[in-house]
Amino acid sequence: MSQGSGPGGSDADLADLAGRLEALRQAAAMPGADPRSLLDAAFAELDAAFDVLTKLTEAGPGESAPGQHDSLSAERALLRGVFQAAPTPLFVLEPDGTVRRANGKAGDLIGAPPGYATGRPLTAFVDLPSRAAVQSQLAAVVRTGTARQVECKLLGPDGPADASLLVDAVTLQEGARLLVVTAAPAKPAKPAKRASGAISREHGSGRTAEGTVRAMTRRMDLVIAVTRLLLDNRTFSEALTIQRCARLLAGDIASWVIVDIERSGLLRRQFVIGPPGEPSQVLARAVRGDDPQPGSTPEQVYSAGAPVLMAHVEDTGILGSAPDGTPLLILLGVTGLLSVPITDGSTVYGALTLARTPGEGRFDLADLALAEVLGQHLGVAIRVDRMFRQQSVVAEALQGSLLPARLPDVPGLDLSAAYVPASEGLEVSGDFYDVFPVQDAWAITIGDVCGKGQEAAAMTAAARHAIRVLARWNPDPADVLAKVNEVMLAGDYEDRFVTAKLAYLRWDGSRLRVELASAGHPGPAVVRPDGRVDVLSGGGLPLGLFPDAEPAVQHLELTHGDLLFFYSDGVTDARSEDMRYFEDSLADELAGLAGRSAAETTRMVQGLVTAFSQEELRDDMTILVARVMDAPDGATRPSPASITARPGRRPRPRRPPR
Repeated sequence: MSQGSGPGGSDADLADLAGRLEALRQAAAMPGADPRSLLDAAFAELDAAFDVLTKLTEAGPGESAPGQHDSLSAERALLRGVFQAAPTPLFVLEPDGTVRRANGKAGDLIGAPPGYATGRPLTAFVDLPSRAAVQSQLAAVVRTGTARQVECKLLGPDGPADASLLVDAVTLQEGARLLVVTAAPAKPAKPAKRASGAISREHGSGRTAEGTVRAMTRRMDLVIAVTRLLLDNRTFSEALTIQRCARLLAGDIASWVIVDIERSGLLRRQFVIGPPGEPSQVLARAVRGDDPQPGSTPEQVYSAGAPVLMAHVEDTGILGSAPDGTPLLILLGVTGLLSVPITDGSTVYGALTLARTPGEGRFDLADLALAEVLGQHLGVAIRVDRMFRQQSVVAEALQGSLLPARLPDVPGLDLSAAYVPASEGLEVSGDFYDVFPVQDAWAITIGDVCGKGQEAAAMTAAARHAIRVLARWNPDPADVLAKVNEVMLAGDYEDRFVTAKLAYLRWDGSRLRVELASAGHPGPAVVRPDGRVDVLSGGGLPLGLFPDAEPAVQHLELTHGDLLFFYSDGVTDARSEDMRYFEDSLADELAGLAGRSAAETTRMVQGLVTAFSQEELRDDMTILVARVMDAPDGATRPSPASITARPGRRPRPRRPPR
């Protein structure tokens, strides 16, 4: 190399350097070129370039000739141009391994503009298994000043590719030391195998218009699929919603999907899913057992309510560590991370984290936009799930207050009851039932309020408690219902009304006398041990509509083994697939259950109605069964005035055509 002095000598050196670089560029384009020899030659020329730059900066300000400053600036610009146009990937690193400069070929190698690498650790572009070795070799060069070569895998636009890194140290005039890394493929790179159905895999400068359209279409399909899944959430189960959404995303937008949800003020790991297979399931369980720690990426995203995109993960500890100290990121083998808040726009419920392995390509801004939409959809679904769950809890609590916690032990009677809500809706039902003592008898009441919701619940509570209070001192069930009608009319319940049955049961020796008052409620049915069934008519007008409504009265006589089957219209109105009503089968079904206990009858009728309607109950179903056993010792004989002859069977009223 020419060692001319002064600006003229430096100009000659630069001219020689430019000529040799052009020759190397041409050689690299020739078929059969040896990358290794070209790499060594390019590194030698880089040393020469630094020698020229050093000589140019050795002259002091007082020694500069007129116009030398402009010449020096031009020569530095030339060196920068030579560096950027070098035919071999070149990185200039700080002593800690941070990229200070990268040329165009280096950008092509990592599939990103050179400026993207600036300020990032070189190891961020190295596959996880090779990072530790590369970092050690960089530190060794800084310590010894001796060049080293290391084989590794670089994360390129098509996934990990084998590469050879030649690392040397350069000491500047002021004593600062930099690292110069020359990279070359160890062997021809092969495109990474792409996951089936994966979206956003057309990264880098090689993306085609067709690929872009295909990726956009796939993103739209995924958004539609997630939206449909969330809208079809019939269970209103938050956990099931999260699992279904994560399973849909796994393998489509990322290899790993991690969902963290806030519970009692702390972010908890809710669900983790990865590629199919037992090894991935084992890893998923390990990650799921580790809640996000303070400072982790999901925790930061949740706290700030802002997304984080890491096309190249630099800190392997951002997801936390396994019990043995191994970073979870290394266990999963991922190099790209995208985490977005799960929010409905006002409340942040947690964080949705997506992770990709090297072969899947990198996350980009389009992936970020997609993930944010999915996080918002999931946040709205969680809000709806929690709202309905809260309503369900309130409805169950309110419904429980309208029904007895347990049936009392009534001497001589086998009692059983069941309440099954309608298949759809979470509003409070208007059904009620009760069993309680009155003066010299026991009372059984069952009823139904028109409508659902809080207004219906208020009317239900009023009707049930009014019946219980008035019956305590009134021996006439019909008069009790008449007075309850006055209470309902005074309650201003708009157009709502109540249907009810109130039965007084009194022992007369071994016989049980039943006085039954009716206010528009169906049934009950009397089932004899020999299979005979009498389905009694309702009779009377509902309560809360007319001031002069008079309840209907019937008298029954029951003996050992007879059974009273009370029910609401949820039983009779149950519909089959071919639009038949269970009311038409009620008598036959009860005949087949003759002789069974109260609990068996309740359970079997409940199962029959559910199967008949294909588990789609149109209305709430309430059943109360009283089976006559042996008369208790010392049974009180009622006064003759309260006993009348048992009427014969009345014809069943036919339901008007629907």
